[in-house]
Amino acid sequence: MNNLIFLNQGTPAAASPWVMLIWIVALGALFYFMAIRPQKKQQKEHQALLSTLEAGDSVLTSSGFYGVVIDVMEEVVIVEFGNNKNCRIPMKKGAIIEIEKPASAEKTDKE
Repeated sequence: MNNLIFLNQGTPAAASPWVMLIWIVALGALFYFMAIRPQKKQQKEHQALLSTLEAGDSVLTSSGFYGVVIDVMEEVVIVEFGNNKNCRIPMKKGAIIEIEKPASAEKTDKE
């Protein structure tokens, strides 16, 4: 008896190509707003941070080292690590993830 019910229903209708197109566009928009847009925003913030880099700033590198900037060039920054002042390493600007301005510069900005 149950077999007769399934025989009378027929084949399901094929999905419209427009429905498929709407799903593809919706998933593309979701991917853009969840992945691409936040990453671009983070890159802009990092570039703005690096544009404020000056000699004398304390920095944290992507490898976890703290140092003081000695010289800033176009793509390269010379950073001094350690207390003995003899470890100066040139590195790419992109390797800097955090900048802390000296306390004296912060006081003059507030005044």
